[in-house]
Amino acid sequence: MGRSRRTIPEELLLLALDPATGTTAQPQSLDLGLAGAQLVELALAGRIAPDGDRIAVVVPRPTGDPTLDCALELLRRRGAPVRAVHWIGGPRLGLRQTYLSHLERCGMVHAVAGQMCGVLPTTRYQATDNAISREIRARLDSAIRTGVPPDPRTAALAALAHAVGLGKHLYPGNEGRSSRSRLRDLIRHDPMGGLVAHAVMDVQNGVAAQPRRSPAPAGRQPAAGGRAAPEPARGVPMQPRRGSMARVVAH
Repeated sequence: MGRSRRTIPEELLLLALDPATGTTAQPQSLDLGLAGAQLVELALAGRIAPDGDRIAVVVPRPTGDPTLDCALELLRRRGAPVRAVHWIGGPRLGLRQTYLSHLERCGMVHAVAGQMCGVLPTTRYQATDNAISREIRARLDSAIRTGVPPDPRTAALAALAHAVGLGKHLYPGNEGRSSRSRLRDLIRHDPMGGLVAHAVMDVQNGVAAQPRRSPAPAGRQPAAGGRAAPEPARGVPMQPRRGSMARVVAH
């Protein structure tokens, strides 16, 4: 995979990066979104494909992108298709930092060292060219404003932006309510993006094990308590708890 095209994880992270503060919006859910964005990018590259609510490796050949190839190899080692919600909900320690460092190596951001409360070391990241972020944002704005079905990459990016709660960052306040609603509706334009975005929201909302499709065979009992797993909330998802880190990085 050449570097002429930005990947969806890169674009999602650039969308979340605040140009004024050098921090990322929705830092906790963003890690889940980046894991989901890797799946979408691998699907667009023809390496994986959806199998119901599972993800199957169809071509294990590396893409040439180290971060994507690491995810592809981990999927390959599973040996069997894995549920998207289980993959995204797995350990994601350091994924956001991995991509921030990757963007720094690519020259799209630069790191700014600092301290919190004069003691705790921090690292913030500033975009080297805000025109890149503006171009990404313009694609979302166009899809929202015109109502024309977007290309699969933009549709998947919109779905993930909604899933991690970036809508309120991109389109804040009451005046942004209709744009946030239309951003959410773009989720239907890309099947893989929709599958992954719903998995991201399910993980955040604690929805566990029941598949979205394929009803249970006759005679099988429902999950504990006799009730089906609830659908994820349509608004901004709840945030998962995360442990503290010794070094604060661009939240």
